[in-house]
This record gives sequence, C-alpha cells and structure tokens, in this order.
Amino acid sequence: MRALLRTCLIGASILISPYALADDTAVDARDSSRLETVTVTESRMLRETAYSSASISRIDEDTVRQRAAVHPSELITAPGVWISRGNGQEHLTAIRSPVLTGAGSCGAFAVVEEGVPVRGTGFCNVNQLFDSNLAQAGGVEVLRGPGTVLYGSDAQHGVINILSRAPERNLDSLALEAGANDYQRIKVAHSRTAETQTDVGFRVSFNGARDGGYKRDSGYDQQKLTFRHDWHSGEVSAQTLVNLSNLNQETAGYVSGKGAYKDAARKRENPNPEAFRDTRSARAQTRIEIATGEDSQWVITPYARATDMAFLMHFLPGTPLEENGQTGAGVQTAHHRQLSESISLISGVDLELTDAWLRQTQDGGFSSFPAGKQYDYSVTAMVGAAYSSVDWQLSQATGASLGARFETLHYDYDNRMRSGDTAEDGSICINGYTGVEGCRYTRPEDRSDQFENLSLNLSLNHQFSRSLSGVARLARGFRAPQATELYRLQNGQMQAGLDSEAVDSLELGLRGGSSAVRWNLTGYYMEKDNVIFQSSERLNLSDGKTRHYGLEYEFGWLPVDNWEVAVGGNLSRHRYTNNVSAPGSDLLIKTRGNDIDTAPRHQHNLSLSWTPVDDTRVAVQWQSLGRYYTDIENAHEYPGHDLLNLSLRHSPSETVTVGLRVRNLLNADYAERADYSSLGGGDRYFIGEPRSVYGNVRVTF
Repeated sequence: MRALLRTCLIGASILISPYALADDTAVDARDSSRLETVTVTESRMLRETAYSSASISRIDEDTVRQRAAVHPSELITAPGVWISRGNGQEHLTAIRSPVLTGAGSCGAFAVVEEGVPVRGTGFCNVNQLFDSNLAQAGGVEVLRGPGTVLYGSDAQHGVINILSRAPERNLDSLALEAGANDYQRIKVAHSRTAETQTDVGFRVSFNGARDGGYKRDSGYDQQKLTFRHDWHSGEVSAQTLVNLSNLNQETAGYVSGKGAYKDAARKRENPNPEAFRDTRSARAQTRIEIATGEDSQWVITPYARATDMAFLMHFLPGTPLEENGQTGAGVQTAHHRQLSESISLISGVDLELTDAWLRQTQDGGFSSFPAGKQYDYSVTAMVGAAYSSVDWQLSQATGASLGARFETLHYDYDNRMRSGDTAEDGSICINGYTGVEGCRYTRPEDRSDQFENLSLNLSLNHQFSRSLSGVARLARGFRAPQATELYRLQNGQMQAGLDSEAVDSLELGLRGGSSAVRWNLTGYYMEKDNVIFQSSERLNLSDGKTRHYGLEYEFGWLPVDNWEVAVGGNLSRHRYTNNVSAPGSDLLIKTRGNDIDTAPRHQHNLSLSWTPVDDTRVAVQWQSLGRYYTDIENAHEYPGHDLLNLSLRHSPSETVTVGLRVRNLLNADYAERADYSSLGGGDRYFIGEPRSVYGNVRVTF
C-alpha cells in the first residue's frame, strides 16, 4: 500500500504541474450553471461537488425525465457502476466491484432514499432498487467507494441515494407511455405550495406500469406512490416523505447454451415459466432541521418501514418458495457546528430496530430436498452507531477532513422448527446420488450474535487554481454478516462463525472545469478481508480476500450553446488474493490472482445531446461493456457488447411534451448478464432485448 501511495502521488504531481501554472483570470461569458452540481449524499447537507472529498456522480431531474427509464439500469449510469439487468425489475449491482452473487453478495452497497436506508441493516435484498420510485425521482446520487461516516454496514463499496422531487406551485401533470411488449405506464403528479412561501407545500406522485414481457410467460405489474410534504417556520423546517410500492412479476430465468443470446429462435425462451416474485414495501420518514444558533444546527430524521415478499426460487433444485418480511423503525441524528472560521464539526447517533422473518417451503420432495418447510425463523436486529467528522480549512486553498464511526449490530435469532438438517417432521434425508445422510438445508439452534465495527475516513482537498483541484482519500468500510448468511445454512453447518468484511480504500483524484468544461479523474485501490463466500461443501465462510483497483473518468463539455457532450467510464481489475472454491465443487480451486467472475475490465458511456430550439432535445447514448470471465477459474468468458440508444423530447406548447425512445437502436445481439455453472447447464444468459421503441406524452395543467 505504501509503494502504491508513493506512485500515485508522483503520478498526480505530473498531471497537476501543467495546470497549476495556467492563467485562470479569463472568464467565459457563457452561463456555467448547467455544469455546476451540488450533492447531499456525503454530509446530509448541500455541498458543491468541487468541495467534496468523495467520488460522487449525480443524475439530475432533467435526465430522469429524458431517459424515462423502464428499468434502473437505464437510469443509473456512472463510472465504476453497473446495474446488471435480470428479468423484469430484477437486477444486481456493481460499484467498484464485480457483480456479486450468492453468499456475500447482499449488503455491499447501501441503497438509501434522502439518506435513509431502504431496507434494514442485515436484511438487504439484491434487487431492492425496485422499492424506490425512480421514474419520478428528483435525482440520483452515487457515491463510489466506502461510504462516509454517515453510513455504516452495507456501504463498503458505495451508496446509491435516491432524491425526491420538491413541491411546485400549482402543478398537475399526467403522462402516458407505451412501447414494446405491450408496455404501458401512467404517471400522475399533483403539487401545491403556499401562496407566499415555496418551501411550504406538498407533492403527490403516482405511477403504474404493465409490461407483457419479452420472454414467454413473463411480464409484471407495478405501482408506486410518493408523497412529500415540506414545512418551514422560523428556525425549524421539516420534510416528510412517504413511499409505497407493489410489484407482481412473472419471472424468466437464465437461457443455457454457449452463445444462446445470438440465436434468434431462443431469445424469447423461458425455462422457468412457473417462477414469480410478489413484493410490497412502505416507508415513511421526516427530516427535521432546527437552527440552534448562527453556527449550530440539528438534523433529526425518524423513520419507519415495512416489506413483504414471496418469490419462487427457480434457480435452486426443487424450486422452493421463499416468503420473507421485515418491519422496523429508527432515527438518524446529526449536529452541525461551526467551531471557528476554519473548523466545522458534524456528530451524531443513529439507532435502528428491525424485526424480520423468513420461511422456505417446497411442494414435492426428493433426495436431500424434502417437501414441506425447510426454514422458518425470525430475527430481531438492533443497531446503534455514533460518529463524528471534523472539516478543517488548513488554508484558503487546502481543506482536510477526519472522521470515524463506531457501530454495533446485535441479532436475536429464533428458530421456529426443529434444529439440524432433518426434514420438517424430523425424518432423515438420504442423498440419492452419494448415499450420505442429511438434508440440504440446516437450521441452527436459537442464538444471539453481535458485531462491532469501526470505520475511518481521512481526506485532503486542495484547490490548485480556480479551475483545478485535487483530492486524496483514505477510508475503511465494513459489512456485518447478513442474517441469511448466519442462519440460513446448509450441509450440516450449525454455526457459521462469520466475521465482518472489511475494506481499506485509497483514492486520488483530479477535478477541473470552466464555464464550458467539467472533468474529473480518479484512481482507486481497495483490499478486502474476511470476504464471505460459500465453500465447496456449501458452508458459509469468511476468510476470502480480494483486491480491487481502477481508474475512473468523467468529462462534460458544452462546445456551443445547444450541444452538450458527457463521457464517463472506468478501467478496472477485481481479483482474488487467496484460493476459494465454487459451490458444488469438490476441490479448492487455485484462484489467487484470477479475475473475479462477472467483473468487466472496462466500461464506457457517451451521451451527446442537441437542443436545436428551446423546446426540443435529441440525445444519443453509447454504452460499451468490456469482456469478463463467467467462472472463478477464468476458463469461460463473455466478450462484452456495445449498445446505442436514442431519445427525443419536444414541447409543442407550454403544457404538452412528447417523447420517443429507442433502446438498442442497432439491434445488437447481447446478454444483459452472462454466467457459467458446471452444475446448471454451462454457459447461461439473461438475453438482452432487440430494438425496442417507446413513446410518451406529458400534459401539465
């Protein structure tokens, strides 16, 4: 790490030197507001990105409207970020990481709404972006790398923060959309503010979508409602947010066979027509800001949430049914204080209580997969955290930040069935292939577990000139084991004995800009210890080690008044630094030095927007995904792909806007995600859809 730091600093100085001597006295007369951005994800307060020490990408409200995303992968694009699309609304996330699956995959990324986690700590869902109303969001911010001290477990690789739209005066709108595969969506919004105060008002947003599904026997119905109320009086303000969502989905599974995504006859194939997912969620939160003096402010955010889900696990033998749910409540606190002209402090305490349950059943039994209940348990989780971070302006051009967070997570697990690896009635399973006794699934006895973790953040931000700044950041993040990794065990394992994952991160960045150009370049290096994975004997272990490093770039340019260019991407490697084994394998595989599977070495995204007149905008988006290995032995791979998308938006009047979007304009053959299973048919793909056209009209009153 020390040698790497020295090399990075030398490289940074070489890049900096030509710019540090540049004359910055000239100012372009063009309006620069289109290139200025602010963020709230790093500190829970508005801050210009130029003064941020974290790597944060922002997708603004106008981009949300222009893209009109059907799936989260169409909206959330940022350097080092890949939202991998499954079927329907399902997805997997990668932020400075491979696409993580299986044991150890859930909880690597924090998905939050206005800073509040969408799911309880220890009970994440890899698909949890479908709980949020992205189609009517006010923006999305993505923090890449370990979260700041405001975020605890579940933020070791990054944070996705969904922002709500603020109330507007006398706004009513109706939007209708239609497109490929009988896709239909309606979006309705109603908003009012006080006659004399725009910071007092409310907004209600609803959207309902129906998709017939490209694959056979697939499709979904989805409804989402967001209510926001803003209130301000004197030194106190409050922002209340309520979110409700429902999803009923018929799910299509992997299609097996090498190169199947290129075969036109197989693109609509669905090997799992019986699979489904039904999920509901409700969340409420109120952010209360209280000014207690010229240099002091409290932010207190109580919240509550509930989820309920049932889905058929078509990817497991016997296709068992999983049902799970959680209810919880918590409070976030933050005290902002200006200690002097150059020193500010933020400190707080976060508390959370979650009650969760899980049940797994199977209709027909065979071999070591018995019929009836296989798991039935509840878990109560209590989280307590204290944090503090100090910002110190060392000079007019240099600032530093130092912060720490201590967090404790306590689980109380209650097994509602017989303990051990028997069938529900206590009978012994016999594996029909090996003759070994014991059922596949194991239920530990009642127990309690506690995890204590400390995260640290140290950063330095230096302004070399008006148009160039540099950032250095050291951070340690953590991820406590999820409840399913501790208590949903297999093959006779009665106690997992897992430790918290830890990641140490170093990043160096350069940021520059003028009235017409904005750019940033960031290099990062991360090492992870106690990585949770499943062994060849299907035991949950936490002694894996991995290494992650890469270079990320973003570039925005306004060449003339009606053109805008945005380019972003990354070059990266994600590798094992010890030997692990694939589930179902009989041997420890020599993976040290291998690429982790589903980890593209490069990704690039280019958007070109043209506004010929004020009421018309045309955007072309090119997305490039590099090749990646699909197994841990690096013996099989997916070659990558390039996609071209087109969108048009025109307002024939002040109250009417029409839009047209074309996905996969060149009709490329590609896979949304590729996989290899030695036990499940070899090469497997979620096949990408061919050219798809969508149209919409929006009317405001």
